[in-house]
Amino acid sequence: MTHLSQHDLHELKTKLLEQKKDFENRLCDNGHFGIQASLRDTTGELSTNDNHPADVGSEMFERSKDLALNEQEEYRLTRIDEALERIENGTYGICETCGQPIDKERLYALPETKYCKAHSPQSFVSQRRPIEEVFLDPPFGRTSMDDREDQNGFDGEDAWQIVESYGSSNTPAMGESSEIDDYNDMEVEADNELDGFVEPYESFVATDIYGNNPVFYRNAFYRKHMKATKHLASEDSLGTGSNKY
Repeated sequence: MTHLSQHDLHELKTKLLEQKKDFENRLCDNGHFGIQASLRDTTGELSTNDNHPADVGSEMFERSKDLALNEQEEYRLTRIDEALERIENGTYGICETCGQPIDKERLYALPETKYCKAHSPQSFVSQRRPIEEVFLDPPFGRTSMDDREDQNGFDGEDAWQIVESYGSSNTPAMGESSEIDDYNDMEVEADNELDGFVEPYESFVATDIYGNNPVFYRNAFYRKHMKATKHLASEDSLGTGSNKY
């Protein structure tokens, strides 16, 4: 037996019918949020074949928004119709999860609800995440071998470094470090992946076969080393460096 009186059921049914009429009129008046309009109506273009996709980026955003709003309104209408059916068959006001009566205050606030407050789907924060995050965690996904002590071969990170050497969308201005001078410094582990030498200075310091006649190659590592040296020297001259005392 329902905990709602006939007066309560009459008021809630009237409220549901008013909401249904309001939603139907709103959808009808705005043409279901304009989703019936074609791209020709919104842009004046007969075809987008000769245009870059970004040329209709604003229209695409607006159409996605209209579809979402229309779907939400139609979902509310479906919930109202289902609530009206429950009133007719005598199951209105009973939680579909636990079978317990739903508080009157909740029904008057959300007359189309079919759950009590404790079992409302909106009260639970979904922990579901895109499957892509499982693949990408840790970085470079399941192909990364950095954390494995028994592996030091070619892995996913090495594959990315090769591709990245041809360029990426990152720029030195986006770097977090103040030591980034060019695009090469933007590469993954640019400081740790030294190709052909162990220490950076070995790339610009050399001698002949007998260890004589030292020479310096003024490459990127040389310029970076000299810049850092001048910076430290200027700090020491001002008494702000680490050798002050």
